[in-house]
Amino acid sequence: MRVLLVEDDEMIGDSLAHALRSSGFSVDWVKEGLLAQSALDDGGYACVLLDLGLPKRDGTEVLRQARAKGDQTPVLVLTARDGLDDRITGLDIGADDYLVKPYEFRELLARMRAVIRRRDGAAHSLIGGADVQLDLTTREVLLQGERSQLSAREFALLHALLERPGAILSRDQLESRIYGWGEEVSSNAVDVLIHGMRRKLGADTIRNVRGLGWRISAASAAAPAAVAVAGSAG
Repeated sequence: MRVLLVEDDEMIGDSLAHALRSSGFSVDWVKEGLLAQSALDDGGYACVLLDLGLPKRDGTEVLRQARAKGDQTPVLVLTARDGLDDRITGLDIGADDYLVKPYEFRELLARMRAVIRRRDGAAHSLIGGADVQLDLTTREVLLQGERSQLSAREFALLHALLERPGAILSRDQLESRIYGWGEEVSSNAVDVLIHGMRRKLGADTIRNVRGLGWRISAASAAAPAAVAVAGSAG
C-alpha cells in the first residue's frame, strides 16, 4: 500500500519513512509543499501524512487546493500546531484526522487504518464481500471465512482491486498503488503477484481482461445481503 509522507524535518521524516516501510508500506517522501502538490496530482496513494509547516507552500494550502480539485485521498495531518483553532481549521478544510506531535507510532498506524477504511466505506477493519474480504488490521485475506496471510505487495494489490470490484485496473494503475518512487519494478511484477494471489484465492477470483488489465469478480466482492434489524427506533 502506497503512502505519501510530507515532512520537512530530516530526522522525523527519515525515522517515520523507515518505520512505515518496516510495517509494509511503500513510502514516497517529499519535504516541501510544491512537491507535495505535484505528488498528489499524480495520485495513487492510499493515504497522505501531511505536516503543515512546510517550505514553499504551507500544508494547509496544499490540503485546501487538493480538496478544491476534488481529490478525496485520505489526509492525516501530523503537526506540532496544537492550538484549537489550528485543529479546527485543518479539519474544516478537509483533513480526515489530525494528530499532534509527538505521537506514538502504533496510534498513527491505527488512525491510518481508520481513515483508509472510511474512504473504502467500511466502519470496521474488513472490506470486500461475502466470498473475499481483506482485513486492514491483520493484513489477511479471508476466503469464505478462511484466513490467509498476505505479503505487503499482495495486500496492496488486493486492496486496490477490492476498492473497485468489477472495475478493470491496468498494469500502470496497479503498479502506482503497489510501488513507491525508486523501487525497481520488473515488467512482469504484477503478473507474478496475481499468479500468487490466484493460488490463494482461486483462479477465477482475479480475472484478466486481455489488453486492458485485471479485475476482481464483482460477485465475489459484493457485500453480503443486509440483515434487517428489528426493534424500536433510537
